[in-house]
Amino acid sequence: MNMKLLRVVVVPLFYLFIEGISIQHSRPDVVNIGAIFSFGTINGKLAKIAMNAAVNDVNSDPSILGGSKLVLSTHDSNYSGFLGIIGGLQYMGTNTVAIIGPQVSAMAHILSHLANELHVPMLSFTALDPSLSSLQYPYFIQTSPNDLFQMTAIADMISYFGYREVVVIYTDDEQSRGSIIALGDKLAERRCKISYKAVLSPEALASRDEIKNELVKVSLMESRVIIVHAYAIIGLQIFDLAHKLRMMEPGYIWIATSWLSTVLDSTSVSKEVSKDIQGVLTLRPHTPDSERKRAFVARWNELSNGSIGLNPYGLYAYDTVFILANAIKLFLDQGGVISFSNNSSLNGLGRGYLNLGALSTFNGGKQLLGNILKTNMTGLTGNIAFGIDKSLIRPAFDILNVIGKDYKQIGYWSNYSGLSVVPPEILYTKAPNRSSSSQQLSRVVWPGKTMVKPRGWVFPYNGRELRIGVPDRVSYKAVVSKDEKTNEIHGFCIDVFLAAVDLLPYPVPHKFILFGDKHKNPSYMDLINRVASNVFDAAVGDIAIVTNRTKIVDFTQPYIESGLVVVAPVRKLNSSPWAFMRPFTPLMWVVTGAFFLIVGVVVWILEHRINDEFRGPPKKQLITILWFGFSTMFFSHRENTVSTLGRMVLILWLFVVLIITSSYTASLTSILTVQQLAPSIKGIESLITSNDHIGFQVGSFAENYLIGEVNIAKSRLIALGSPEEYADALKTGRVAAVVDERPYVDLFLSNNCMFQIVGQEFTKSGWGFAFPRDSPLAMDMSTAILTLSENGKLQKIHDKWLKSKACDIPSSDDSDKLQLKSFWGLFVICGIACALALLIYFCLTLRQFKRYFTQQSEPSMQQGSSSRSIKRFLSFVDDKEEEAKNKLKRKHMETQSRQGNAEEEFQSQSGIRRCDSGPYPVGQNSNALFH
Repeated sequence: MNMKLLRVVVVPLFYLFIEGISIQHSRPDVVNIGAIFSFGTINGKLAKIAMNAAVNDVNSDPSILGGSKLVLSTHDSNYSGFLGIIGGLQYMGTNTVAIIGPQVSAMAHILSHLANELHVPMLSFTALDPSLSSLQYPYFIQTSPNDLFQMTAIADMISYFGYREVVVIYTDDEQSRGSIIALGDKLAERRCKISYKAVLSPEALASRDEIKNELVKVSLMESRVIIVHAYAIIGLQIFDLAHKLRMMEPGYIWIATSWLSTVLDSTSVSKEVSKDIQGVLTLRPHTPDSERKRAFVARWNELSNGSIGLNPYGLYAYDTVFILANAIKLFLDQGGVISFSNNSSLNGLGRGYLNLGALSTFNGGKQLLGNILKTNMTGLTGNIAFGIDKSLIRPAFDILNVIGKDYKQIGYWSNYSGLSVVPPEILYTKAPNRSSSSQQLSRVVWPGKTMVKPRGWVFPYNGRELRIGVPDRVSYKAVVSKDEKTNEIHGFCIDVFLAAVDLLPYPVPHKFILFGDKHKNPSYMDLINRVASNVFDAAVGDIAIVTNRTKIVDFTQPYIESGLVVVAPVRKLNSSPWAFMRPFTPLMWVVTGAFFLIVGVVVWILEHRINDEFRGPPKKQLITILWFGFSTMFFSHRENTVSTLGRMVLILWLFVVLIITSSYTASLTSILTVQQLAPSIKGIESLITSNDHIGFQVGSFAENYLIGEVNIAKSRLIALGSPEEYADALKTGRVAAVVDERPYVDLFLSNNCMFQIVGQEFTKSGWGFAFPRDSPLAMDMSTAILTLSENGKLQKIHDKWLKSKACDIPSSDDSDKLQLKSFWGLFVICGIACALALLIYFCLTLRQFKRYFTQQSEPSMQQGSSSRSIKRFLSFVDDKEEEAKNKLKRKHMETQSRQGNAEEEFQSQSGIRRCDSGPYPVGQNSNALFH
C-alpha cells in the first residue's frame, strides 16, 4: 500500500520538481535587444537616455525577467540610412530577439523586409509612416501614434477653422510622403484639399536657397494656410526664412507637426527663433498625468544631467522597453526558448566579405510578436494596447499655440471625440461625441499677435485682377449689357455683384470680360466650363443655378429667384347671360343698394313736415321712400324737394349716382364688347401631352431641361432670341407657348399684354455668381448677398432695373369688377351730408317744439313725465308744419282773449282805462314763435 502511494504521489512530484529545476535553468542569462538611432538628434539623445533607464529598471525588478538580464545594444546610424541598414543586419546576425528602431521610416521600410524573413520584431516610436502599420510589415510595430492620427487631427483643425485649401511643405522621404498622402485623404473627407505641395530635399540635403525658393512660390499661392512637416533642423530654417520674407505677418496660418513641440520641449530656444515661430500651431502626443509619470519627470534631470529636456517621445522610448520586456517575460513563462537557426534561403551567401549566411532566424519570433501585440499595460504614456491594425488604441494629441519662447495649450484631439478643451481621459468616461457643437478649441494668438482669425486666403499672383466672364446678351439688356457710348458694362446682375464686393472686408480687383458673339445670347454652359477650366476666375450674370452646373463650379447664394414658366397666347371667352351683374362686386352691390334706401329715408325725414308729396298713410309713405330712393338711379323721381337741407342731400346723392352709373355703363360695355382673355394652354402638362411647338430662349437651360427632364422631343423646340421673336412666334402660331425663366417673362409681359403666364412654375432655382470649385470667395460673396437682402439694398437694385408695370390681364372672376374701394370716398361724402342734414333738421325741430310746448302747456302740464313729452314730440314731428302753426295761433288768440277780459275787469275795478292800441305792441303776432 505504501509502495503504491509512493508511485502515485511521491514519484510524480519528484519528476515535477526536477522538471521545474530544468525549466528554471533553461531561462537564458542574457536577452539581447538592439536599438538603431541617430544619437545626435533630439529624439536620438532622448531615446538613449530613456531606454537605458528602462533597461536598468527592468533588470532591477526580478519579477519581470527573473534571473535573466536584459542587454541593450545601441547602433548610431549617424543620419545615414546606409549605416542604419548595416546596424540592422549586424543585430540580426548576433542573436538579438528584437530591435527598437529604426528612427526614420526610410530604414524601417527596408529593415522590415529582413524582420519579416528572420522573424525579429521591430518596435519604433519615431518611424511613424502610416503605411508601416499595414499587413505588409507584420513584424514592425509602432509604439507611439503614427502620423495618420496626427494628420487626422490637423484635418479636423482645418475644418474647425473653416479653411478649404492648404499648402504643405515637407521633405521628400518615405515618412513625409506617406504622412502627406494621409493628410490629403483626411482633408478630402472634410471637403478640403491640398492646393500646393512644396517638396524639399530630405534631411540635411535641403539648402537655404532651396527652402527660400519654395517659400517664394508659396507666398504667391492663394491659400495662406501652411502646414510644415519636416525635421527640426529644416523646420526651424523654414520659419527663419519665412520671417525674413514677411510670411509670419497677419493673414498667415502656420501649422507645424509634432517636430516643433519636440524642439520646444527638449531644447532652449533663442529669442530670434521664438520670434520666428510666434503664433504657430503645433501638435504633441498627449500623455495623461499620472504618479509614475511625475516620478519619472522628477528623475529626468538626474538621468540626463540637464543635457536635454524631456518630451513625450522620451516617455514612449521608456515604455517601448517595458513593452518588450513584458512580452519576453510572457514568452519565457510560456516555456519559450530563445534559439536561432540558419535561414535556408541564405545558404550559399556566406562566402566573401559580405557574410549574409551569418543571418539567422529567431525561432520564437512569431510567438514573441504575438505577445507584444497582446500588451495591455499602463506605462508612463498611459494605457498601452494595440488594435487589430497594430496601432495604439485611443491615441491623442495636445494642440499648442506658440507664444514667445513658450506655448499655451488650446485644446486636445483624440480619435474618440475629436477636438475638445477637455482632456481625452475625461472624455473616455463618456459616450463618444463628434457632433459639431462638441468640437471646441480655445482662442488662438495668430502670427502678427492678432486674435482675429485670418481669412486663410488671398488673391493669387500678388493681387492680379480677377478675370470675370460676363454674358454678352443681345436681349433683355436690363439684366446685363454693355453701354456702347461709355464701353461700361452695367445692368441688374452687375450692380448686385458690385454691391456685394463693396461689403467684403478686403479689396477684389477685377475686370469684366464679355463672352459671346454679339449676334445671339451665348451658351451659359460654355461660360461655366470656362470658369471650371480657369479661363475665367468667375462668371457674373443671369446664370441659373442648375444641377449640371453645380457639378463643376461653386455658386454663391442666389440673389434672385428664377424658375421656368409657360407663356401662352389667349383667346375669347363666351359671354354669360348674367354678365350684367359683373361690373360690381357683391359688396359694391350691397352698399349701393343700402345707400339708395338711406338717401330715400333721409329725404323723407327732411321733407315730411313741409312737403305734401311725402305725407299720407304709412303704406304710401313707405312706397314713396322706396320709389324716391331707387328712382334717383335714373334721375326719374317725381317728388319735388322744397327744403334746403333736402335739396343739398339730393344734389350730392345725384352726383354719386352719376359717377356710379357711368362706371357701371363703361364696365358693362367693356365686358360685353371687349375681347376677354383666356389661355389656350393650361401649363406644362398640356404642353407635354400635345404635339405643339415650344419656344425657348437661346442660351437658356430650358432646352436641356425640356429634353432631359420632361422628355419633349428636340424637334418640337424652337430657339428664340428676343422678346420681339417671342411675340411674333406666339401671334403667328409658329409656337404654341414659350418656356423661359420667370425674370425674363415678367419683362416680356410688361410690354405684351396679349400673352400671359399659365400654370405654375415647374422648376425652382435662382441666379448666382459662379466661381471655381472650393473658391473661398464664393462663400464670402454669399454672405455679402445675404446682407444685401437683409438691408433692403438688393430689392432697390431689383426695382431699379427689373421693376415694370405688368399688364392687367384677367385671371380671376373679380379682376374685371368695380370694387367698393374705388367709390368709398363718394359714399363717405354722401353719408356725412345726410348726417349733417339730419342733425341740423333735428336741432331746428327741437327748437320749434320747445317753443310750442312752452306756449301750449300749463304749469301743471310742464311738470309731466318724460315719456309724455316724447310722445308729444313725435306727434309734433308727424304734424305738418302749417297745421302746427295754426294750432299755436288759435291757442295764442284764446290766451289773449282771456287776458283781455281779465284786464277789463281789473280796470273797471281800479278805474284804469284800456289802451286803444290793444294789449300787444304794434307789429307783434303769433308767427314770431316760428322764427
